[in-house]
Amino acid sequence: MPSLAQRLFSEWLGTAFLLAAVVGSGIMAAKLAGGNDAVALLCNTLPTGAILVVLILIFAPLSGAHFNPAVSVAFALRAALPWQDAALYIAAQLVGGIVGVWAAHLMFELPLWQLSVTGRTGSGQWLAEAIATFGLVLTIFGCVARAPSAVPYAVGLYITSAYWFTASTSFANPAVTIARSLSDTFAGIAPAGVLAFIVAQLAGMLVAVAVAVWLWPKAAKA
Repeated sequence: MPSLAQRLFSEWLGTAFLLAAVVGSGIMAAKLAGGNDAVALLCNTLPTGAILVVLILIFAPLSGAHFNPAVSVAFALRAALPWQDAALYIAAQLVGGIVGVWAAHLMFELPLWQLSVTGRTGSGQWLAEAIATFGLVLTIFGCVARAPSAVPYAVGLYITSAYWFTASTSFANPAVTIARSLSDTFAGIAPAGVLAFIVAQLAGMLVAVAVAVWLWPKAAKA
């Protein structure tokens, strides 16, 4: 059984690498896409989905590879993670996300401290975040119930898909949302839009937890 320190470090490092991939690939995409937003989004999408598969494969045996406060809360609601551990996971994820953003800035020789000016708001984007997070959490619990070894690939594929079918490009993660507000780059979100995104994400997570208990009741009791 990994120690709590090992688990928290895994959540911190995994979330840092996730944000470095999201923001770094966004910066690279904007540099190379020549103003074509569709190409830039595609170049941002593929590394994000790919790194999720890798990170979950590496860290799932240690911490469960949540990298997402909504996922940690979902597992705590199912009594699969003690609430005190969930709180520590969330703190590690938040700090890791910011470190990952700063690492991306440093790699591309950009100012370390930034605030995004990219507006992401409105009922469509809030609904998109609720749906994106609902689908992500349901994907995780569905795989845990029936095919646990498929979780890394299912999550990576789901996020790759959700980048394109949601109006918000599927943040689906409060730590990612907060961290991306600190990057005035392709992947950024203005700080004014963060709270509504997080509320929508948590709402989607709560619905997914309830649906998962109904669909896979034996797994919920395990």
